[in-house]
Amino acid sequence: MDDPSEFSVEPTNLKLLRRLVTTLLAVMIIGFITLIFMFVMRFQSNNQTFKLNDITLPIGTSATAYTQGDDWYAIVDDANKILIFNKVDNTLRQTINIKAK
Repeated sequence: MDDPSEFSVEPTNLKLLRRLVTTLLAVMIIGFITLIFMFVMRFQSNNQTFKLNDITLPIGTSATAYTQGDDWYAIVDDANKILIFNKVDNTLRQTINIKAK
């Protein structure tokens, strides 16, 4: 029969392969954690959105849609008008009437 002590000695190439796989696993885990960290940091730094609470609409106007540009924001109201405001001072820049079908 085979001697059990023969199997306790690990061949050199198998030892090298085990170390390479372990190193690769560690590098992949560190890279994945770094990637997640970079996404989280990137998304937190770009969170400079314009708050809708800062908008004051004219009396009797109810907003149905909202969009924004670099220095303006637009609100579509329930009377089928697009109201375009300046972001800096919240003054009305332009009003566009939408024709109904």
